[in-house]
Amino acid sequence: MEVQQNFSLAIEILGTVAFAMSGSFAAMQKRLDPFGVLIIAFVTAVGGGTVRDVLLDVPVFWMHDMVICGVIFLTCLISMIFKSVESRFKVTLFIFDSFGLGLFTIVGVQKGLNADLHPLVCITLGTITGCFGGISRDILLNRIPLIFRKEIYATACIVGGGLFLTLVKYTTLTYAFIQISTILLIVLIRTLAVKYQWQIPKFYGRDTSTEM
Repeated sequence: MEVQQNFSLAIEILGTVAFAMSGSFAAMQKRLDPFGVLIIAFVTAVGGGTVRDVLLDVPVFWMHDMVICGVIFLTCLISMIFKSVESRFKVTLFIFDSFGLGLFTIVGVQKGLNADLHPLVCITLGTITGCFGGISRDILLNRIPLIFRKEIYATACIVGGGLFLTLVKYTTLTYAFIQISTILLIVLIRTLAVKYQWQIPKFYGRDTSTEM
């Protein structure tokens, strides 16, 4: 049980690093100053978890854990240093955002399981945890959030969360293997969706007047 808790904590920290990096690179794309980069990184890293904890009516995780705040600050500094040798912002942002999405989705689903909630609610919490940090980041940077674009985003969270619950309930696989495999599935879905331009079918025709 202790090993499982430590592994889950490692996933949460890795998710924090991934989303903090995602926020930092998105902010640097907009050429914000260092304080602005830090704010965007922080909001991206804690946004989804904050909404999740408010819905669960539990103490907001980062307000009682200075380790998380320290991880975000250190990650932000590293990203600003790394920026001097990194020229492909878009690719880097996509990589960290995808891994953050996968890691935080599983964290959210696990929080729902620990609270003995219905499986559908657990998947919803996982999707919220994975998506709301990115939504907050994009709104602050005056961009249309990824979840509202044509790319598959929240769908990846739902599929991964559903597989996670299925494997936990109906298989004897180790918990760590289930966590890793579902995280990688979410990342894979995001990657393939972008590469092959997968989209959710629309029920309305194309409106060229709204295109930029």
